[in-house]
Amino acid sequence: MITIVDYGMGNLGSIKNMLKKVGFQCEITSSPDKIMSASKLILPGVGAFDAGMARLNDSGLIPALNEQVLLNKIPVLGICLGMQLMTHSSEEGHLPGLGWVDAKTIRFSFPENSHLKVPHMGWNIVTFPKSSNLINAAEIEERFYFVHSYYVKCENNHDVLMRAKYGHEFDAGFEVGNVMGVQFHPEKSHKFGMRLLRNFAEFC
Repeated sequence: MITIVDYGMGNLGSIKNMLKKVGFQCEITSSPDKIMSASKLILPGVGAFDAGMARLNDSGLIPALNEQVLLNKIPVLGICLGMQLMTHSSEEGHLPGLGWVDAKTIRFSFPENSHLKVPHMGWNIVTFPKSSNLINAAEIEERFYFVHSYYVKCENNHDVLMRAKYGHEFDAGFEVGNVMGVQFHPEKSHKFGMRLLRNFAEFC
């Protein structure tokens, strides 16, 4: 069963509906027991880093998540804030992240006279520096929908699965073993997002 983690921050219904469109059933839960019985996990998220970590801490879900992800090695996909929470820390707050990936979360910063605004919002091209079951290795690039003011910077380039450019190149996705994350919103990315979620459900 694909389980979407409900800690009070994310477009849970939209992700569930997109998975249903591509032929996969899933459940939304805030129960540690159901997380422990999951075969795959999706960690969504919209909002601030500290608020997300505080919600996760208060929910009591972190021990179950750590056991499933770090010990049982089940596939997990972080989306937007969910991806950022998998890193060690964020410039947005003070609380430590889950630390599943050797990375940190950084704020976009541009000169005052720049035409680039924060947040980065809208469609953007994503390229793939390495192949993965999560993306079609035959594709050179695809388009996804972004809404974010902070981005993940992986310490190890080999962990970077996707890159995009907004003022400068940034890591738009990572894959470290069973741990995957994407900065964009696949549930808002039409056929490109449907393909990615189908790949996660079927092949990862």
